[in-house]
Amino acid sequence: MPNSPQKLIVFNHPLIEHKMCALRNKDTGHRPFRGTLSQIAGLMVYEVTRTFKTKPVEIETPIMKTTGQRIEDPITIVPVLRAGLGMIDGILHIMPEARVGHLGLARDEETLEPVVYLNKLPKDLNAGPVILVDPMLATGGSASAAITILREAGATDIRMICLVAAPEGVERLHRDHPEITIYAATLDEKLNDKGYILPGLGDAGDRMYGTV
Repeated sequence: MPNSPQKLIVFNHPLIEHKMCALRNKDTGHRPFRGTLSQIAGLMVYEVTRTFKTKPVEIETPIMKTTGQRIEDPITIVPVLRAGLGMIDGILHIMPEARVGHLGLARDEETLEPVVYLNKLPKDLNAGPVILVDPMLATGGSASAAITILREAGATDIRMICLVAAPEGVERLHRDHPEITIYAATLDEKLNDKGYILPGLGDAGDRMYGTV
């Protein structure tokens, strides 16, 4: 079970920790990196969806009628391109009924601030929960900008999944958006002077797609 200090939930599950070792290893190639990234996302989504609203429905089993529970509202997954795409398959494997929006945010390497180059979202984001997906929460600038965009598009229930979070990014996100819960596979030590997470796992997008 995850450890939950307020709005940051850091997973301490042995299976996730085991798979994180493969992601951190510099010798892990892009194909196993992608597969492992997807697997961790699928494992994390169980806890992320724990508070989703359900409604009773009457169903008929081969034996008798009974009442079950179904998720009440449509779910929207929004990956931050490009690295966030690597987590989508693992999540959709668990929730194939979810919708997928896309946000393209690139980091300016000089200012470390995000630049938006793609915004393709469902029109009714207020209809249900929205899960923002990005493997790395470093400075928090991209995540904060993404949440602002989702809010302006109408989203009212937002939570975030990342693999590796830096304390600086968590602090920034909670300062800008104190209502957001962050789900992270691990909380790392700090950022270096270039804004990369230490010890981290390198550039997730480059490692995922073999463009290192």
